[in-house]
Amino acid sequence: MSQAANTHRFTNAYYRLVITAGAIVFLFSAYRLSVEVIDGHFLLLALITISLGARITVRIPGLNGHLSASDTLIFVALLLFGGEAAILLAAAEASCASLRFSKKPRTILFNAGAMACSTFLTVWVLRSGFGSITQLVAGDYTSGLIILLCSLGLLQYSFNSGIVSIVAALKTNQPIWETWRKYYLWTSITYFAGAAAAGVIAKLVTAYNFYALIVSTPIIAIVYFTYQTYLKSVEVSATQAAQAERHVEELSRHIADQKRIGQELQESREHFRHAALHDTLTGLPNRALLKEELMLAIKRANENENSPFAVLFLDLDRFKIINDSLGHAAGDQLLVAIARRLMKCLRPRDTVARLGGDEFAILLQGAEAWSEAANVADRIGKDLMQPFNLSGHEIHTTSSIGIALSTTFYEHPEDILRDADAAMYRAKENGKARYEIFDQNMHKHALDLLQLENDLRRAVEREEFIVHYQPIVLLETKEISGFEALVRWQHPQRGMVSPAEFIPLAEETGLIKEIGSWVLKESCRQLSEWQRQSGVTRPLTLSVNLSGRQFAQPDLVEQVHRILQETGFDPCCLKLEITESVVMSNAENAIRMLTQLRALGIRLSIDDFGTGYSSLSYLHRFPVDTLKIDRSFVNLMGVGQENSEIIRTIKMLAGSLSMETVAEGVETLEQLAQLKALNCEYGQGYLFAKPMEARAAFALLAAQIAESKMTADWLGSNVAPARPKLVSAMAA
Repeated sequence: MSQAANTHRFTNAYYRLVITAGAIVFLFSAYRLSVEVIDGHFLLLALITISLGARITVRIPGLNGHLSASDTLIFVALLLFGGEAAILLAAAEASCASLRFSKKPRTILFNAGAMACSTFLTVWVLRSGFGSITQLVAGDYTSGLIILLCSLGLLQYSFNSGIVSIVAALKTNQPIWETWRKYYLWTSITYFAGAAAAGVIAKLVTAYNFYALIVSTPIIAIVYFTYQTYLKSVEVSATQAAQAERHVEELSRHIADQKRIGQELQESREHFRHAALHDTLTGLPNRALLKEELMLAIKRANENENSPFAVLFLDLDRFKIINDSLGHAAGDQLLVAIARRLMKCLRPRDTVARLGGDEFAILLQGAEAWSEAANVADRIGKDLMQPFNLSGHEIHTTSSIGIALSTTFYEHPEDILRDADAAMYRAKENGKARYEIFDQNMHKHALDLLQLENDLRRAVEREEFIVHYQPIVLLETKEISGFEALVRWQHPQRGMVSPAEFIPLAEETGLIKEIGSWVLKESCRQLSEWQRQSGVTRPLTLSVNLSGRQFAQPDLVEQVHRILQETGFDPCCLKLEITESVVMSNAENAIRMLTQLRALGIRLSIDDFGTGYSSLSYLHRFPVDTLKIDRSFVNLMGVGQENSEIIRTIKMLAGSLSMETVAEGVETLEQLAQLKALNCEYGQGYLFAKPMEARAAFALLAAQIAESKMTADWLGSNVAPARPKLVSAMAA
């Protein structure tokens, strides 16, 4: 049951209790009342009490309750006519007075019961203490009479206010004591004043007959009206004070709200500023905040030679492998762990920032010499080499660090970050897991690289590339079985640019996809034309390299199929070469892609075999036709027996998987002899021919075809022709 329901139940029970007790008291008093008491004087007093006393009232502020002047007249009845007469008159007056304020029977009966009970209790307490009240009043003024009157006011006040405050407390759901103190404490004045006035009236009636009551009634009314006026003024003042207090409270609340809103706005500004200037993953400063710190450091260094600094640009080695193998969640954990280690390596005045991805930058304050920055970089490198434990995985990583010193007199943060970045790339080029200090040659190299990238983009648009062709020969007969297409860049100012210089840049920028597609289309077109022009009776194979970015294209199969259709090149003559590291980086995807390419009728080859990390469990699943033996093994065949054994092992492996082998980098007759002894089927290298332009390659092919015809004619005429050797083509 809820608290409200309990309160309602208790209130109803209390009402019934007071009404019942009042009825009993009323009947008991009526029974004890002597008939002689009911004379004309009592009836006159009762008429005045009910008709006038009930109309002279004072409302109790804050409650739906009233005090009336009839309390004084009931005291007079008690003093002159005895307790029972007073009890009956009190009940009658309360009933009539209640009709003016409420039409509810329960309320009228409760008020009558409350007055009857309080008067009854007052009468019997006074009788137990003073004996006959009427006899005491009939005597002279004595201390006993004064005490009686004081007791009369106190008892009636206590009993009446106590009974009424209980029901008021139940209605307002407040403590009884709090309700009595707040609403009824001050009403004691009326009871004590009423008791004193009743004593005076009773003595006057005794001395000067009952007409004294009629004379004193206006006085009582004046006192009550004056008191009511006073209460109204007090109530108005209290209302104004309450309004002022509410206004002050509202103003204080408004001020507090404004202060709270201002504080929240300040916190919000600080939050957004922190979010704008810090990395969300690691909590480190980001690039924007680092630039602010760098700007201040540059200003201090330019104004004061004793305020040098250094910038360390750090990039993790092999982070992509960790991300791809363990997932981005593990990569994020690693970045957070690295951020913590970096902060432990530095002093409080230094700044470490995350620039994005796996790149971090460090601002070292007060680095007077390169050796200080180098020592910090060395310490960081060693700390990051220590293994990380991420969700049960032990992770090892290293870092490449570039250092730029403020002694170069920078003006802008972007410049020193650029130079530190260039030094970091030099560290990666020189083997990773190391640091490099920036010098002007690095800047020149970076500018050259940028210019080369711009030229490379224009070269794709202007078609500055050409295809060179290197023959692949059948080692047993030295006949050309096909060509490998190799891209070359004919720069309009620089001349021929080495593939080692522009291919890595094309890979990094993604331009290799456009270049590779062009090379495939151009070489297929060229071989188709040679097939038609040369009159060769056997098909020539065309080997074309696919880069890692090309192989990762989702539409690679569609591209190859479209090029074959446009050029009319026989798919069976096309051999696509993929490096060992590319196919093993994601073996399952590689198997799917190779299978789709093989479905076009294309032949497939693994380039640079033996230099990567092929797994035999995957190798037999690859739909591959050829293994190309890397030139590093061929070049060292005469140096140590183990290199020949490696080639022998690759040849045996290829034979067991029904694959052919092609040896790259054949340069000497001794290498040729050893490869033939190992039953290697095909070879290519400078011993046979360098990569050459299309015209020279076709001339070489035509010469061999002519030689083959001369040989056929000789077999018919028994005249031995002069046979041009393919190995001499290198000299040409």
